[in-house]
Amino acid sequence: MLGPLALRGIRCTNIFLCPENMTEAHVGSGKVTLFSQKKRGGLTYRIPALLYLPSESAFLAFAEERSSPRDEDAKFLVMRRGQKEGTTVKWGPQESLQTAMLPNCRTMNPCPVYEKRSGTIFLFFICVQKYVSEQHQIRTGTNATRLCYVTSQDGGRTWTQTTDLTERVIGEDLKNWATFAVGPGHGSQLSSGRLVIPAYTYYIHKRLFGRPLACWIKPHCLMFYSDDGGQTWAQSELLKNLLSSECQVAELTCQDESQVLYFNARSLHSCRVEALCSSSGGEFRNPSLRQELFQPPRGCQGSVVSFCPRLVPHDLGKLPLPLGTSPPSAPLRTTKSWLIFSHPTHKQKRLDLGIYLNTSLLDQGRWKELCVLNKGPSGYSDLVVCEEESSLLFGCLFECGVSCACEEIAFQLFTEADLLRNVGEGPSGGASSSSQ
Repeated sequence: MLGPLALRGIRCTNIFLCPENMTEAHVGSGKVTLFSQKKRGGLTYRIPALLYLPSESAFLAFAEERSSPRDEDAKFLVMRRGQKEGTTVKWGPQESLQTAMLPNCRTMNPCPVYEKRSGTIFLFFICVQKYVSEQHQIRTGTNATRLCYVTSQDGGRTWTQTTDLTERVIGEDLKNWATFAVGPGHGSQLSSGRLVIPAYTYYIHKRLFGRPLACWIKPHCLMFYSDDGGQTWAQSELLKNLLSSECQVAELTCQDESQVLYFNARSLHSCRVEALCSSSGGEFRNPSLRQELFQPPRGCQGSVVSFCPRLVPHDLGKLPLPLGTSPPSAPLRTTKSWLIFSHPTHKQKRLDLGIYLNTSLLDQGRWKELCVLNKGPSGYSDLVVCEEESSLLFGCLFECGVSCACEEIAFQLFTEADLLRNVGEGPSGGASSSSQ
């Protein structure tokens, strides 16, 4: 198998720069627009993905460029690089990633992950045969999607040619996958060094006379992973007990120093799907529907990250426990890591992007909506954590607009203090005093 080391000599020289002005984002200054729809129904940017490079104090913001808002009109991936200087981010011009594609295909679902040991960025995505919709693949049980990635060794300034992993990683299982996708949004590197790319497939459960039965093609989460720095990749088992699609993962450290991998996924229900598995792999366990993380009809993608808090609000212990539960006692019942989750907060429409906090994952009912990061139309989002010497910063890249969430993709930076300001108080109108 060709891995990133074999491809290091191949560099992209045809990254196209869009001549836009540099843009600055400051903590507390509200959102900054990075990608804008050119006209209603025309050139559109969707599906944000965000990566933070601690070695360079830089953000990489990715999105799909489409000729219209329709999924079938996706063209290629674009990127902007943001240089963090203290609590300010200066965004460079828009770039088109011209090597992240296959012939006669559209490129979709950016899913970046950073391999710290080698300093390699893996940008995963799918390439889908032009004009073939996801629904057509599901109805016919005929896959038209490829699993691909490009890499960068210089902080996203240049990229390799595309590597197609489909046969090597999915192999014979592909005959039972009507279609599939990664992410969208960031992947993760675990404390063990394992690289994890969240994904989902529409699995063909039954056939009649050899033909797939559309009513038995169902979505299930899984992950692609690598234990050798991205040289080789494998796939996990499917999350079979609950139907789930677009997902993200976060590693949690328990009080006994063990690790557990947390999955949060879009579902066909009115709320999100959660599941756990060991950080070394294995089967998903404890899959459940998390009622307090509700979704609008047909659902929406959401983002989740874990972090070890450096500020603990004085009233954290006063948060009410769910009815019928008692405080956790065993080490495995609590975690050193906390979770934040971004998702529209409206039950009927994609409105009001909210930030939720969970300080004790293994206790039911512990998700708390802290604030509304963006008031109004809001769609897909992606979160990252920036670990500073003495504090934490969080970045969020999200779809938003005035009349529709596909009008722009914006970025907002907020601090741990901003995040925890609302603990015990209920949701407010922003993550900081001057946020939208």
